[in-house]
Amino acid sequence: MKRREFLKSAAVGTAAAAAASTLAAPAVAQDVRRWKMVTAWPKNLPGPGVAAQMLADRITALSGGRIVVELYAAGELVPGNGVFDAVSEGTAELYHAVPAYWGSKSKGILLFGSQPFGLRADEQVGWLAHGGGQELYDEMYGRFGLKPFLCGNSGPQWQGWFRTEINSVDDLKGLRFRTTGLASEMCSKLGMAVQAMGGRDMFQALQSGALDAGEFIGPWTDSALGFYQVAKNYYWPGVGEPSSAEECAVNKAAYDALPDDLKEAVAMAAQSLYNPVWTEYSTKHALALQKLVAEQGVQVKKLPDDVIVAMGNAAGEVIADLRGDEDELVRRITESFLAYRNSIADYMVYADNGQMNARALDYNYG
Repeated sequence: MKRREFLKSAAVGTAAAAAASTLAAPAVAQDVRRWKMVTAWPKNLPGPGVAAQMLADRITALSGGRIVVELYAAGELVPGNGVFDAVSEGTAELYHAVPAYWGSKSKGILLFGSQPFGLRADEQVGWLAHGGGQELYDEMYGRFGLKPFLCGNSGPQWQGWFRTEINSVDDLKGLRFRTTGLASEMCSKLGMAVQAMGGRDMFQALQSGALDAGEFIGPWTDSALGFYQVAKNYYWPGVGEPSSAEECAVNKAAYDALPDDLKEAVAMAAQSLYNPVWTEYSTKHALALQKLVAEQGVQVKKLPDDVIVAMGNAAGEVIADLRGDEDELVRRITESFLAYRNSIADYMVYADNGQMNARALDYNYG
């Protein structure tokens, strides 16, 4: 309304416009909120670090500068693994991370980020928007004083970087492996010695021999972290994370205190980034993989089918554990996820799966 009044005054005369501008300025200045965003990533790390900065900038822009977001990378204000607590306790107003990091808070949280043999990036949004997932997401995070939004996705992740080849399920037993979330539980059931750590720590552990293998995200981000320098076998498919959603969680008291238009600006900033972030990952993963193979001698290898089946059975045990969890909310989240997964999986046999299988056949195209 003030902008329209200003433009109307400008049509009348320069003096009136100057007066309107002078009167409006103090009101705008008093309305500015300065928010701190903490992240789980190094600043501008290709993929999640870049996406975090995009989110900070977009909230500032869509709020018309009434919320100014300053980004703090992992370790600058709090450690990367401390961002959930920092925002819950009010040390910062919001964070950028992934749900896969918060299993110690509740196993139910893990389903909102990725699920072994679970939802793809588009299906994850479908569950939240059309399958009742967002209400459960809000209910779970509300326990911790947070308001959550998905704000990006890496798309299909890779099974990871291995110092030696995997030829059978027996090769997994005792393997020291970096992963997170429900994928770590799946791997543990197969006898793997799972460790959680950041990307830079994973590189050092692979280099020193403290790790035998590990997964982080995919070719674009993994290239920047240099994993190809210490492990040349790059395995697919990453069945532990068919997609991995990135999230923004806002301190609920800070969010609830916003006027409705600023609440909408924060929500739109997060939700409108989902597709741009996801498609940037997909595009740059494809380009990075070409370079890894052509320039770095990386060996792209498929997991044997019997290993994939064994992982699927182990993932089923993980889901069964969640269905029997003592927390009633975790059980409701799991049943909602399963209902959506099973329904969409039946349809995708004819839809996206059919298209991708047809595209993979041998024919002249270009």
